[in-house]
Amino acid sequence: MLDKSLGNILLEQTSLTEAQLEEGLLVQREKGLKLGEALIQLRFLRQEDILKAISIQLGIPYENHINSDDITTETVDLVPINFAKKNELIPLVKNSDFIKVAIADPINLAALDDLRLLYGVPIQPVIASAIQITDAINMVYNRTSEGDRTVMSDLADENLDSVSQELEETQDLLESDDEAPIIRLVNSLLFRAVKQKASDIHVEPFEKDLVVRFRIDGVLYDIMHPPKKVQNSVISRIKIMADLNIAEKRVPQDGRIRIKLAGKDIDIRVSTLPTSFGESVVMRILDKSKVLLDLSQIGVTGTYLKQMEDLIHHKHGIILVTGPTGSGKTTTLYGMLSQINNTDVKIITVEDPVEYQLPGINQTQVNSKIGLTFSAGLRSILRQDPDVVMIGEIRDKETAEIAIQASLTGHLVISTLHTNDSASAATRLIDMGVEPFLVASSVIGIIAQRLVRTICIECRERHVPGDFELEQLGVDRSRLPENYFYRPKGCASCLDTGYQGRTGIHEIMMISDQVRSMIMRNAGVTEVKRQAMEAGMKTLREVAAEKVITGETSIEEVLRVTQEDVARE
Repeated sequence: MLDKSLGNILLEQTSLTEAQLEEGLLVQREKGLKLGEALIQLRFLRQEDILKAISIQLGIPYENHINSDDITTETVDLVPINFAKKNELIPLVKNSDFIKVAIADPINLAALDDLRLLYGVPIQPVIASAIQITDAINMVYNRTSEGDRTVMSDLADENLDSVSQELEETQDLLESDDEAPIIRLVNSLLFRAVKQKASDIHVEPFEKDLVVRFRIDGVLYDIMHPPKKVQNSVISRIKIMADLNIAEKRVPQDGRIRIKLAGKDIDIRVSTLPTSFGESVVMRILDKSKVLLDLSQIGVTGTYLKQMEDLIHHKHGIILVTGPTGSGKTTTLYGMLSQINNTDVKIITVEDPVEYQLPGINQTQVNSKIGLTFSAGLRSILRQDPDVVMIGEIRDKETAEIAIQASLTGHLVISTLHTNDSASAATRLIDMGVEPFLVASSVIGIIAQRLVRTICIECRERHVPGDFELEQLGVDRSRLPENYFYRPKGCASCLDTGYQGRTGIHEIMMISDQVRSMIMRNAGVTEVKRQAMEAGMKTLREVAAEKVITGETSIEEVLRVTQEDVARE
């Protein structure tokens, strides 16, 4: 039981007055903050004052200064950098009797318990500021490559089938202390996924077997079926690498793995989900060296590139990028930002999560646990005097209204929205509760996009299309320069898929005066789309057809990712 409340200690030990304490308690209740956070936000006290008071209240020593030079790399070698930063802690001294740990939030007992289990000795916490701890983490972990997990280059010669056979031959694997085959299997999976340019690894438990699948160019491929008996070991290994709780199997968890592969930094987002036959794990692979920051590299060329450049050089207004999950919206946003990223332009983003670090751009990550939502982040960054604001996604009315107000007060706002086509985006905002006249006066352009697989140039073959195929595509035979398309075949270079890589197709709807007036009177999606097409907008199907004619993709791929244009009916 605590002898004194934090408020009473602050009244005794600091310059805080009764009136300021009452105001702090009011803000605490209204915003759901901790008392210390509320008082700091009101600028009544410094963080140092709060930490000293907490030190007195809990009887835990306060560390005024952390000297990173005194912390050895051996002291922190068991603690992943992500875990240290997430929990704002760092081990200071390690010996056989105890571990001395600096932590910003001593109430975070779960993190302290994890450290106790990790080191196998009691933990002696001391309180320090989050800034000092973060600086120490950066200094100590930068002194050694141990901060990043490294997948050795000799995995290039590892064969998944041979590792799988070795697992079959190990009779008592789960009872054995030798987990090397499991570690090698997981490392080999990661290496092979990166080598084959997979975007996701799916580890899925079923009743009688464990299935591993890769998503390559948007399509899932069956990779291997490890023995069912190693399921728990494989999933536990992945969870350990992602700093997740291996004992908790009843609730979904999210984590992150950082690895180096052939000198490249690879970030892997890990998600677990309980299912009937065990935990399903999906790993999203983010290769930082592969991020495409040039709009022409993601399939925007010719007239479409000029239209997009015209949009992003506006001084104010909202540009929306729409499409389903996995259609490359974030990549397009990054490409647009890099196009205008100059020293005379201040760009701030609020994302969930920050997928790639962009030099020269201030990026903020959403954290709902502490109340940093899209709307809260957007409201704060507008006080930072930005020229351009990028919002990862408009999810609710509050975010939409703040974005619109920002655009109307001289900011260029770029964001994404989940709709099927460009004409549906304005209707979606109105459905959220935004007034039609606000949508009409702020939105300057809407871009709908999809990703189509590109045909492997090593094995593609010519194909003379029939009338039915041309009709499906909406193309007249006279537009074919040589009266043939290309179609996929399959070779070793493309893993017998016939495709290698993906490119974007973009439907760009410029908001003309006619479209603006339709939005203002809340016209139907079909009517808006028909008007935009009459003004020269090319639909997704038409843009994709152009890529079939130039030999970039196939008819089958276009039909898979696009739909008929109802506005034509």
